[in-house]
Amino acid sequence: MYDTILVGIDDSEFSKSALIEVSNWVKRNGGKIVLVHAVYFDEEEFSIASEQLEKRFEIGKKVCIQRKKILSSEFGLNGNVESLVCEGEPPDVIVDIAKEKKADLIALGTYGRKGLRRLFMGSVTSGVIVNSPCDVLVVKKPCIECRGRYNSILLPFDGSEFSKKALNQACRLSQADGAVSQNNGADVTVLYVIPRYEEMIDFLKTSSIKQSMMQEALKITNQARELALRHGVSVKTEIIEGQAAEKIIETSNRMKNDLIVMGSYGWRGVSKAILGSTAERVIMNASCPVLVVR
Repeated sequence: MYDTILVGIDDSEFSKSALIEVSNWVKRNGGKIVLVHAVYFDEEEFSIASEQLEKRFEIGKKVCIQRKKILSSEFGLNGNVESLVCEGEPPDVIVDIAKEKKADLIALGTYGRKGLRRLFMGSVTSGVIVNSPCDVLVVKKPCIECRGRYNSILLPFDGSEFSKKALNQACRLSQADGAVSQNNGADVTVLYVIPRYEEMIDFLKTSSIKQSMMQEALKITNQARELALRHGVSVKTEIIEGQAAEKIIETSNRMKNDLIVMGSYGWRGVSKAILGSTAERVIMNASCPVLVVR
């Protein structure tokens, strides 16, 4: 499913979490891991302390060596691991290498809820998601909880082409080795959030409007169920009214999902920029990893 996985790394525990998550996945399902460490050094800084560039490259090489030792000693992964240290803005380096290596997945760690909210705008994570040529897995949990196994998947779905692609990927993940449930596959729950239009438009929602919106919701969730059955996957469905990101997070916490899978461009024609979208808010606040599907 994911033959080549690029992992953005530094010396933090956050990137280590992403690496361990991916390593467990590769150990069960196969694939190749490409470690990428970006060295950023602007021209003004270079003119003041040019020797720092070489030092940072050395630090990057040491980080790669340390991470490769973990892959070898703890996961038995040797020949299918490659590491690169490149100069440039981290999001640009990661995206460029992903294109060059024809990566199927990019995995990144985050700094947790508070740090991510503070740093997300213009951060490595957002920059990668906006420009990535492939799916992006954002891992936000301690290393000891990273198992690369997804037994309970939440799929926000609105009937758009983006959410259909996410549904296809969620179904594939549910059938991957290491995904286990009573039905020999991960449980997948399709969530449709009925928007509260009266909060955006100054009108009182009548009973007929409410009924029409529920019928639309049932139509969309039934469509998701039919698409999943084509993959041989039987999904559960939930319909909730409210603000999309808020309800996605609440539902995921209640169901204790270990993965949220969603399309990259938001809901119902929302701007193609990830910044400010439902996906961004979910990534900022979800307590489990989020897979953003291209």
